[in-house]
Amino acid sequence: MHHFTYKDGRLHCEDVDLNRIADEVGTPCYVYSSATLVRHAGVIASAFEGQDCLIAFSVKSNGNIGVLSTLAREGCGADVVSGGELQRALKAGIPASKIVFSGVGKTAEEMRLALQAGIHQFNVESAGELRRLSEVATMNNLEAPIAIRVNPDVAAGGHPNISTGKKGDKFGVPWSDAEPLYAEAASLPGIRVVGVDVHIGSQIGDLVPMRAAFEKVIGLTRRLREAGHDIQRLDLGGGLGIPYKAGDDPAPPSAYAAMIAEVTAGMGLQVILEPGRVISGNAGVMLSTVLYEKQAPDTNFLIIDAGMNDLIRPALYDAHHDILPLDESGADADRKTYDVVGPICESTDKFAKSRDLSALQPGQRIAFMSAGAYGAVLSSAYNARPLVPEVLVNGASFDIIRRRPDFEEMIALEKVPDWLTPTA
Repeated sequence: MHHFTYKDGRLHCEDVDLNRIADEVGTPCYVYSSATLVRHAGVIASAFEGQDCLIAFSVKSNGNIGVLSTLAREGCGADVVSGGELQRALKAGIPASKIVFSGVGKTAEEMRLALQAGIHQFNVESAGELRRLSEVATMNNLEAPIAIRVNPDVAAGGHPNISTGKKGDKFGVPWSDAEPLYAEAASLPGIRVVGVDVHIGSQIGDLVPMRAAFEKVIGLTRRLREAGHDIQRLDLGGGLGIPYKAGDDPAPPSAYAAMIAEVTAGMGLQVILEPGRVISGNAGVMLSTVLYEKQAPDTNFLIIDAGMNDLIRPALYDAHHDILPLDESGADADRKTYDVVGPICESTDKFAKSRDLSALQPGQRIAFMSAGAYGAVLSSAYNARPLVPEVLVNGASFDIIRRRPDFEEMIALEKVPDWLTPTA
């Protein structure tokens, strides 16, 4: 469910006309619904009511401070994968005691920042990382609570580029290496073994591979406890899918929670979840304006002012986003088939191929639906295009939570070297 609906023929986010935002902020821009963020966080929390569960929102899906602050007020923690994401989460008011640090390439400085903040857990991804973390913790007279991320060799995910739990993926420790590495972890200074971590992919609609991975990890947990490790936490990652288009029917959080309750029954474990897309995905849209229609042999190109630098998912994953006009088309409106493309000088700057849409004219505005996850966070200034602004709506109010930089700000970190600067 989301809070983007037509009212009197104009697409609204909650009680705000999206045309009004486009008028004031310009396009392209992202718009997020507070009500949808709150509702989705609440649905997950309700599904896990009665279970010892930490919901650590995946900051990589949407790292805007305004979004994170909204979720912090709902009691969410954070799953971070960099020192920058850690600082974003803390600035947004998420307690360090609810922050989990994941990712395969943590630096010594990032480890130090997280240790000094007092985070809940490090998810360790390799023997080298484990040893480095021990060194950093010891140097700072601190102790690192850790879970080792294991790779269960279970394939899942809506696209090969977002499957993370198969043998050969860069994520996690190979299954055969897990128990020896736990034995090493127990012997290292500055390390406190507290849990097991697994995450097998993203945009997963079927719970079968998840259950297979989780049952495998429960077996590992039992063996680790028998070996003397005090395993109290089970981090099951994220990955739940959302409906991007008609016909998508991913498993609901209630079924996910029931499956996890069955798998973990009697284990006395704190379950850690890292939902991202399932909370923020359908809470956001990207607005764009039609620039031109271009006729080519066998193709109508609809050229818009948003590019793959603003929303890269279609180019990166061949991802689908529904496209709606901000002004509702009537049932008898003309239809056209378009390739929807942007202004970037790349052939991959294409949002949709052979998409049947209401006929659109230059100047009309459209919304890319389900763009609240992996949208603005993956944007760039490629082709010297300014980063896209972000807007948060709350009822009848909205605020710009990331403004569009001007050209001088875009180049402020650059300089012409002294030897190229004219001298008097």
